[in-house]
Amino acid sequence: MDTLVGTTPTSSATPAGAPAALRRLYLLRFAFAAVWAALLFATSGTLGAPAATLLVVYPLFDVACAVVDIRAARGGGQPPRGLHLNVALSALATVGLAVAATSGIPAVLRVWGAWAVTAGLVQLVVGLNRRQLGGQWAMIASGGISVLAGASFVAQAGKDDASLHTLAGYAFLGGVFFLVSALRLRRPTS
Repeated sequence: MDTLVGTTPTSSATPAGAPAALRRLYLLRFAFAAVWAALLFATSGTLGAPAATLLVVYPLFDVACAVVDIRAARGGGQPPRGLHLNVALSALATVGLAVAATSGIPAVLRVWGAWAVTAGLVQLVVGLNRRQLGGQWAMIASGGISVLAGASFVAQAGKDDASLHTLAGYAFLGGVFFLVSALRLRRPTS
């Protein structure tokens, strides 16, 4: 579900190109999540170099998307604070996952779970703040599901059969939410 989060001001301050920019970004996020999930699922039997690399790349991509979103949203007059928080959370997750990958799957699930919970809360709030753009119910739902999924990853880390497969499903579902939101964003009126 990950996050592409931001807090935009009222609809009168929303730049006219914001829905188009978000649409393109959301479509890119869907494509990335689908490919990433397939690759992780194929390599997640063990926590080798390919899976560890994928685990670190995902939050890095999230940072990049948030930076693009910040730049697009600045046309509205205020940089979205939620996006800055998302950059910080995803950067911390990148470092945490790099370290956790050396300790095993349970450590990875704990770090990913903590990231999913915190980023999901931010995404939920930002979706509520962006609802005037349309299509944000998917981002709101995604944020809520991310919180629940994150808690389940932390719980799964304590079990004997802890696996990275669930992260692939989580990422793919998050990508689907981005796709739905991209398709539901309002087109600018001329």
